Amino acid sequence: MCYENLKVTISAFDSNIVKCNGRYLSVNANSIGAFLVIPVDEVGKAPDKVPMFRGHTGGLVLDTDFDPFHENRLASAGEDGKILLWEIPPDYTFAHVDPDNIQDVAPVASLAGHSRKVGHVVYHPVAENVLASSSFDYSVKLWNLATRQCERTLQHKDLVTSFCFNYDGSKIVTASRDKKIRVWDVHTGKVLSEGPGHTGAKAPRVCWLGKHDRFVTTGFDRFSERQLGVWKADNVEDGPVGGFYSVDASSGVLMPFFDDSTNILFVAGKGDGNVRYYEFDKDELYLISEFPSTSPQRGYAVGPKRYVNVRENEIVRAYKLHNDNMVEPISFIVPRRSEMFQDDIYPDAPAGVPALTAEEFFAGKTSGPVLVSMRDLYEGVGEPATCVGEMQEKEPEKEQKKEPEKVEPVRPLPAAQPATEPDLKNKEEVTTLLNKVNEMSDDDTQEVDADDEEWQEVTKREVREKESTGGEEEAGEPKEAEVEEKAQEAVKEEAKEPQETVREAAKSSDVVSDKETAAPVPEPASSTPVASSTVRAAGGLKSSMDKLHALVTQLESAVDQLQAASTAKDERLAALEAKIDQLLAKSA
Repeated sequence: MCYENLKVTISAFDSNIVKCNGRYLSVNANSIGAFLVIPVDEVGKAPDKVPMFRGHTGGLVLDTDFDPFHENRLASAGEDGKILLWEIPPDYTFAHVDPDNIQDVAPVASLAGHSRKVGHVVYHPVAENVLASSSFDYSVKLWNLATRQCERTLQHKDLVTSFCFNYDGSKIVTASRDKKIRVWDVHTGKVLSEGPGHTGAKAPRVCWLGKHDRFVTTGFDRFSERQLGVWKADNVEDGPVGGFYSVDASSGVLMPFFDDSTNILFVAGKGDGNVRYYEFDKDELYLISEFPSTSPQRGYAVGPKRYVNVRENEIVRAYKLHNDNMVEPISFIVPRRSEMFQDDIYPDAPAGVPALTAEEFFAGKTSGPVLVSMRDLYEGVGEPATCVGEMQEKEPEKEQKKEPEKVEPVRPLPAAQPATEPDLKNKEEVTTLLNKVNEMSDDDTQEVDADDEEWQEVTKREVREKESTGGEEEAGEPKEAEVEEKAQEAVKEEAKEPQETVREAAKSSDVVSDKETAAPVPEPASSTPVASSTVRAAGGLKSSMDKLHALVTQLESAVDQLQAASTAKDERLAALEAKIDQLLAKSA
């Protein structure tokens, strides 16, 4: 389920490198002005030559971001100082391409306004066609993509290392290299609150804590220890609430991601493989646990909430970029036994539908995001989410459509399983007869009326025994003349049920469906009533026991014949396998 053999950028600029919108992954490529876009269901090893999104000139791509309201649109920022807008083609594929006919994707629009490198781009979470960007010219700009004009400029005194919108997109919090943290009103372009941040020299990060009027920062102190801090958006100058949280002494930058539905903050560190997650409650962070890994991560991305696997209680699906140029999906799952919908961890989530237009937003209007019911997604209503179990179903289907057909060599047939001997004790017919015997044996003194027309079948084996011992005179007489019509009907009715049982056993034991290998199952000879001499039963118990003995004898004979037929089938299959092995040896 990983994405391997990717040629990832070698730029040292601090960005996440990888982004995801639930349908596609974007990865900054190690090529001039290009990046990769990978459909999430095209897992596996990528070919050496793949299509790229190429358009920047004079440098590498530093950051990308997907449009939250159009899954096939995204923006990119590069060292050439430009912001390019892209559209993913409807028939786009990454892995299933002809290596001799690869066509790169070109941008559909360009935004020019920054005078130096553009380091980060982020789409507005509520308004459509609104994009924010930060540059090495110490500014954050807000763009109207409908008119492709810059509407707001938030000027700083030093490089902006990270910025983030709040829940409704009315505010932006920025972290700068001058060790200051600022909260801006995007409608007026004024600073609402400003205060000192982390004292370390490395780049800090900021992340808004969902619907709360709080945000979190990650950074370093003057001793290069990693820290976390929770801040009040309207009172930054007072410092972090309760002071900084010390993490460890590692040197990698911490990348924060907040899940608003569960109030859990995920923190992934660059250069180490651990992902810590904290619960945010009443302005405090409580460490829950961490996802350990020995493989360090260069980048990290989290998909939208509506694309998680609700049936598996997955709350976050992340994508980790390894140092060996491989992207690994990671699922964070709440371990619950119940298969019912979990209301407490799946409140309504952003639906991917804009609540405002760009004109309404820049006119000063504010609105929360449009939400979708996670219960509806659980019940199959609305947009289906792409999950790890569906990937496994879609991938073979796509390979079948894109890849040329391959002729597989003939393989030996699987060895036939030996026929299972039917369990006579579980048959309803035998059980019924045993119950009948038990009922009749309660009274050993019962007599049979002289006019009773019950007859007992005499098998060929019993006839031969009587002939050898000088038995009754009926053994030497013609069988057809001795059998009375009523006796034949009674015998047929008694033998009908075991005969059907034998045929069902014969059907269940036939394990070969091929016409050439299937051996015909002979009709059991003993299942047919033998028209031989009959004797009148003298006592009820003796008569019943003799009947039961005759039926069991018939079933044992039928089982012997089925076993013989199964042995014949095994021999034929062995002969066929030997011929196939010879053919394979000749072809090799």
